[in-house]
Amino acid sequence: MGDLFMLRVAMGICYATFSASAYLTYTTSVALGAQSGIEECKFQFAWERWNCPESALQLSTHNRLRSATRETSFIHAISSAGVMYIITKNCSMGDFENCGCDESKNGKTGGHGWIWGGCSDNVEFGERISKLFVDSLEKGKDARALMNLHNNRAGRLAVRAIMKRTCKCHGISGSCSIQTCWLQLADFREMGDYLKAKYKQALKIEMDKRQLRAGNSAEGHWAPTEAFLPSAEAELIFLEESPDYCTRNSSLGVYGTEGRECLQDSHNTSRWEQHSCGRLCTECGLQVEERRTEAISSCNCKFQWCCTVRCDQCRHVVNKYYCTSSLGSASARGKGSAS
Repeated sequence: MGDLFMLRVAMGICYATFSASAYLTYTTSVALGAQSGIEECKFQFAWERWNCPESALQLSTHNRLRSATRETSFIHAISSAGVMYIITKNCSMGDFENCGCDESKNGKTGGHGWIWGGCSDNVEFGERISKLFVDSLEKGKDARALMNLHNNRAGRLAVRAIMKRTCKCHGISGSCSIQTCWLQLADFREMGDYLKAKYKQALKIEMDKRQLRAGNSAEGHWAPTEAFLPSAEAELIFLEESPDYCTRNSSLGVYGTEGRECLQDSHNTSRWEQHSCGRLCTECGLQVEERRTEAISSCNCKFQWCCTVRCDQCRHVVNKYYCTSSLGSASARGKGSAS
């Protein structure tokens, strides 16, 4: 899936936006950023009825009609954020000749007892490149296209929203009488958590299609602000309700939850994960089947001078749980329904 998706991103980009050299400079980072977004999507929805299946991983409405659900909104936001994040990281690390960290505020007073200094992550550059690449994938001129462009932007705004201020103390004998501070990107897992919360609060928008003059921000034409609520620019939006993800529906690309693994009585897991068997199985009219399987792991590891670690291979039995239409159903065994 990874290579296919990265190729899809690279081949779908509007070549006219960049010179050939600039395109080659950024395209690898763009593809890696989009891939990191999809991997985060799969992590965030691993124990949900919809778990970010490959059938959903298309960022454009150009080739075929796409859904306009809240799940689609998350895919666009996290992918756009992923591209901006990786481009910003690469920029600040000096991987691009025409970009470096942001020192535009250095020397200015930031707040009581601190000034701007150091090397802030250059989100301005990351945002610009992400917008050009990701938004240019959107060739549609309808309500879905506007929704996708809006959620792309919401993802980029999210990167800015959770940046962290890092400071260094200065003063005699470490007195910290003054601090210099700079802005750094948060961990991308925090980005996933932030956008997952936005997903849960996503706004359903009713749009009058007669008033839409859909434009593409990558081409310098942003959609009219009256199309959405003015206060919703940082929120995820969707146009239609999600289908029933419990039941398989091939025409909608829904795999259903039969055959999915769930967690039960697991240690070191969140309450949300612990309730996954109810959410994926029983609430979808399925039963929970326990299967005992043999797992192999490293054990009895010993350090040997110098300098290796040697381990034994230990076998142990673990219990795993799956959603089945009937206990002992052979057809349900081994199905990885939406992974």
